[in-house]
Amino acid sequence: MRRIWDDAVRALGGAPDAGDLMERYAEPHRTYHNAFHVVSVVRDSSALADAFAFTVEERAVLALAACAHDVIYDSEPGEDERASAAWARERLAGLEEAHVARVESLVLATITHSSDDPLAHVLLDADLAILGSQPEHYDRYSQAVRQEYARYDDATWRAGRAKVLKTLLDREVLFVTEPARQRWDDAARTNLARELQSLA
Repeated sequence: MRRIWDDAVRALGGAPDAGDLMERYAEPHRTYHNAFHVVSVVRDSSALADAFAFTVEERAVLALAACAHDVIYDSEPGEDERASAAWARERLAGLEEAHVARVESLVLATITHSSDDPLAHVLLDADLAILGSQPEHYDRYSQAVRQEYARYDDATWRAGRAKVLKTLLDREVLFVTEPARQRWDDAARTNLARELQSLA
């Protein structure tokens, strides 16, 4: 991940300074939002980007946002993303403001999972790619997320998780880009419905 970060910063004309990037993603409380997840998002967003005419600079911005999007993670939705965006802004202070602002906006887009930015569409779809994984991989993901929210009792967890799953299933469009829909939509809806049923 550090190499990906460094290469992207250089592509934008900056001097790499990843700070505590790797240490953050190695924090012991992260059972899902860890380095493996972030590398997966980097990989999947890069693969999806191949279908679009993004410039080298745009792909570098996308890679930086993918690396930074969960760098601060304390299971506090909204606050985590804002803190991660602030972390990215600080680390990227030597780059042109336009690049820094776009990375920041991409990270912030993960709060609502909505944006008008084509780069955000790719990032957000890659962030949700796990939903369309094989059932056994999806089950490991859902169990890992449960561990990250272990401070909640089972009844509270089931209610909150069911609300999230239903919100996702009720979306007319789960994945924004056509390549992501082709890859993951059917499997994602099957996995989400299966988990929702298990929480009833």
